[in-house]
Amino acid sequence: MGFANNHKNQSDMISFSQATPAGRSFWITSYFSIEYKTMLPCLILAAVLSFQANAQEQSAKRPPIIDVHVHAMKVNPNFSRPMCPWFLNSMPGSGPNQEAPSFINLDCVDPLQPAASDADMQEKLLATAERLNMTLVVSGDADVIHKWHAQAPDRIIPSLGVSNADQISVEAFRDSLSSGFYKVMGEVAPQYQGMSPSDMSLDAYFAVAEELGIPVGIHMGTGGNGMANITNANYRASLGQPFLLEDMLARHPKLKIWVMHAGYPMIDQMIALMGANAYVYVDLAGFIWSYPLEEIHAYLKRLVQAGFGKRILYGTDFMVWPKLLETSIGVIENANYLSEDQKRDIFFNNAVRFFNLDPSEFE
Repeated sequence: MGFANNHKNQSDMISFSQATPAGRSFWITSYFSIEYKTMLPCLILAAVLSFQANAQEQSAKRPPIIDVHVHAMKVNPNFSRPMCPWFLNSMPGSGPNQEAPSFINLDCVDPLQPAASDADMQEKLLATAERLNMTLVVSGDADVIHKWHAQAPDRIIPSLGVSNADQISVEAFRDSLSSGFYKVMGEVAPQYQGMSPSDMSLDAYFAVAEELGIPVGIHMGTGGNGMANITNANYRASLGQPFLLEDMLARHPKLKIWVMHAGYPMIDQMIALMGANAYVYVDLAGFIWSYPLEEIHAYLKRLVQAGFGKRILYGTDFMVWPKLLETSIGVIENANYLSEDQKRDIFFNNAVRFFNLDPSEFE
């Protein structure tokens, strides 16, 4: 560096050759100090530009993820409490004259913190979705869904849920789906109402979804420790059997559904139903962060071993804890029995196929 001016360099070299050893040391130090100070601003600018370019490149290269199971709800102080993932790794019993077992325990080092307000929820959730390159299929409070969609239309796929005929008329349901805003029907959760998913009171809604080509998400699974006798008297564990979907599917052979929570823990029925019905998928939501990790991986591994790796959708059952997204993603990323291709299928490819999405729109 600094050798552009030959006359100056020759003069410098003469001075250097004639100098004493101490003088030579001073000459070297002075020469390179001047050159370094001259170039320092350029070096700093180059480093900053390089860092920014690398950061942008890393962000652009993050593979897309589709979370098919997100709840939009207003923050409720009575529900919005810290939560330890995999809190159902211990489900102690109780009695009618004893304190009810806690639904969510805090027996961990770093509990997930809930959003402090509706605005805090929206800001943190959408920022996380942007950072992790996620698209969210969202159901729940209509006002919240519209706000999230208005803020991040490319990150939100609105879904319209109905679990009984009292919630919305069939005509209004059809109009809502036909408007184009709602792309999905779900979460449909008759199990919490004490109803089978094949109950005829819901049949007209499934018929509309089948006619319009709208995919449907149906809750089938457990509800946590003491759901029936402590939390919700209408809930029945037996109504989470995947086989209960058969009559409804037979009436609507072109309907595409995904079974939320993968029908946990009824793996044998789930595998048999998927084998008999090619349009049935599952998501991993809810149990992926609530039940013991060994149980989660055993269930997921069984589905993959049975040949359904391309019909598993990634989902969280997100509610009020913004960092739950990273927690759930980590379960799949750390599943060493899955290949990288299988992980990408679960995170993205299977949902693209199921929802008839254009993968180029996520590039």
